[in-house]
Amino acid sequence: MEKFLSCDWGTSRFRLRLVQVADLRVLATITHGRGIVDTFNSWKAQKGQRSSRKAFYVNVLKEAVTELSQKSGITLDGIPIVLSGMASATVGLAELPYKMLPFRLDGTDLLIETMDAEGLEHRLILVSGVKTDRDVMRGEETKVLGCASVLDGREEKQLLILPGTHPKHIWVMGGQAMAFETYMTGEFFELLTRHSILSASVTVGADVSDSMSRDYFREGVRTSQSFDLLHAAFMTRTNEVLRHVPKAANFYYLSGVLIGAELRGISADVPICLVGGPKHNPLYEWALSELGVPVAKTMDADEALIKGQQLIFSAQNFINQL
Repeated sequence: MEKFLSCDWGTSRFRLRLVQVADLRVLATITHGRGIVDTFNSWKAQKGQRSSRKAFYVNVLKEAVTELSQKSGITLDGIPIVLSGMASATVGLAELPYKMLPFRLDGTDLLIETMDAEGLEHRLILVSGVKTDRDVMRGEETKVLGCASVLDGREEKQLLILPGTHPKHIWVMGGQAMAFETYMTGEFFELLTRHSILSASVTVGADVSDSMSRDYFREGVRTSQSFDLLHAAFMTRTNEVLRHVPKAANFYYLSGVLIGAELRGISADVPICLVGGPKHNPLYEWALSELGVPVAKTMDADEALIKGQQLIFSAQNFINQL
């Protein structure tokens, strides 16, 4: 099979890509807001829930494949779909249990289920999430697989940092993911800048590359190391009232406080691979630099996802040919 369909079905966003296997070139992409939560709520809102949840979700996929086919001008019949993210969650297409850590970076021991769905001429390859005794993740495990190529198979401990709404810190060693922790950084930032007293002291708009934005971001990182998080966050308010810090710069100060709190305690002795996008990677690089922690490697999160899905797709394709 020369192509596969990459489906990243997150909590609030749905993205479908047509990917060429040989070079992982993305031939076409569609993105919309029909994430898992919206899809689940739409299914529940049906009067009498006329179709099963699986049938409802499959229809969403079918509509997306049709849209992607029209956009690309390519017939997509029969091309398998690899689904990662929240598609395997309790409110997803089909619930799969979490795989208990550790898991191998070649993807051979993740929980994968292949299925056919009535009305959809595509084999579905559904990827489950991963858990420890106190934490869970769905979707990031696929990105971890995609990072294997840049980790060089080292035996010593390495740390993957995946920024986002709920950032993940994932420790890998000897070709396995051994531990991880989840942080509420992005969600807390959203709540504080929209629904707290601090919302009146910040504004979106300044470019992240602006020197004043960087300066106040770095100040926020430093402050997070010297003061309790709750006090450091409130200083966003006093920055405006007492120091007359511009609201756009104050926005980045608060970002620095939260990211700095997340990264507190990161050791400079462990090689770090930063796996994010153009929105988050610069901020985390500045924060780690302020903390005296070097970043050994960076990788684009979308590239990592597609590489991880390709690894899973190729392995399942091989198994099906046995």
